[in-house]
Amino acid sequence: MTAVKATPTTPPPRLPVRDKAAAGERGWGGVSPMLTRLAAEEATGVLVRERGSLHLVDGHVVHAESPSAPGLELLLTAHGTLGAEAWEAAARATDDRHATTRLLVDGGLLSPGALELCHLGALYDAAYFVLAPSSTPGRFRYGVTHPIGGVRPVPVTALERETLRRRDLLHRVWPDAATDGTPLVRADPVAPPPVTARQAAVLAQVDGVRTAPDIARVLGRRAYPTLLDVRRLVSAGLVSPRPPTPATRPSPGTGTGTTDSVGTDPHVTDPDITLLKRLRDALEAL
Repeated sequence: MTAVKATPTTPPPRLPVRDKAAAGERGWGGVSPMLTRLAAEEATGVLVRERGSLHLVDGHVVHAESPSAPGLELLLTAHGTLGAEAWEAAARATDDRHATTRLLVDGGLLSPGALELCHLGALYDAAYFVLAPSSTPGRFRYGVTHPIGGVRPVPVTALERETLRRRDLLHRVWPDAATDGTPLVRADPVAPPPVTARQAAVLAQVDGVRTAPDIARVLGRRAYPTLLDVRRLVSAGLVSPRPPTPATRPSPGTGTGTTDSVGTDPHVTDPDITLLKRLRDALEAL
């Protein structure tokens, strides 16, 4: 038997490892590679995705809109920050939303701080939904600006980092995202746990029809905190997604078979047939 002498070989190069610290500094997290590229380009325009849009100026996000999140007008007028009549009057005076807010600020009806706070709240709220995983590619239209302008531009890194933080928080509270967009129903636990005043207000709006974003609009609240309240209520066993509606079965007598025709004949009075029909209906209802 011949012995083969092993010879030392150069070890293969190590696989590259992502620098997590550097990724955190630049806000990278796989949220939207297109958005990261647009930020690097310092682009101006609107990024349209499946669940809303982000408006950019020089690579910073200045506005976000989503059908799942209440807009700036609702957040300003819902809890007395600004009277609804004042907003309507200013809106009638101009067709420009930026001019509307500027008119309110210049007239002393809205403080710059309140406008900035509500605008940032609405921006982060809508951006959470806009940056959700999407089944369709986004598209960017260069040069498009938003009428409200940039009250306080937000760096893309900060927006992506906050979006990831919010996803993680929701997952830790309750990992099933079905509660975020499905109609909700109330549960009836034997010993219901105590809830906060915020959660009680949300619970009062659960009617089997409204979703979490619907409840946010009814209450005049931002959508993301409402998602958080709903998941906590689900975790506590007080709320659950509404079960899917079962497929509608054809009415007895609509089939073409001989059995259905005989069993549903209104003139048939044979007690045996009537009993069989009732038994069949009971089995179908199971």
